[in-house]
Amino acid sequence: MRLPLPDLCDAFPEKVRVAAPLLRNFGGYDAFHGGISTIKCFEDNSLVAERLEENGHGRVLVVDAGGSLRCGMLGDNLAQKAVEHGWQGVVVYGCIRDVDQIKQMPLGVQALSAHPMKSVKRGIGLLDEVVIFAGISFVPGEYLYADNNGLIVSKSLLYSMD
Repeated sequence: MRLPLPDLCDAFPEKVRVAAPLLRNFGGYDAFHGGISTIKCFEDNSLVAERLEENGHGRVLVVDAGGSLRCGMLGDNLAQKAVEHGWQGVVVYGCIRDVDQIKQMPLGVQALSAHPMKSVKRGIGLLDEVVIFAGISFVPGEYLYADNNGLIVSKSLLYSMD
């Protein structure tokens, strides 16, 4: 059983930060949660590829791609890496690609939109920095919860949807 985000917001209104409704679900899982890990990059998904090779058990990767609508920062190959390494989800403030394949994967994915063009690979970006988009801060080590109602962040673990 999972607890929908409206119920979490009702139960813990003082403990959650609610993201502006900018993102939509693309993954096979429409509800996911985990500890936050962040990447800040712009139209370069090199660090995304590297991070998704790590053990992601219990974590969600939050990618601040600057809101770019000019390329996909996550495709089916990287999403498959995320699945293989146990990531709970990937949130992209930007675009993804290969949406039909990603929808079939056991992974939560939220992004602004889809774009067929791939990103560049220059190895430029920042790891585990506080990133800000959708009106809230995403702090490494805090917790993210997402479902079809939106996305929230909390400093503490509110509920496990496992």
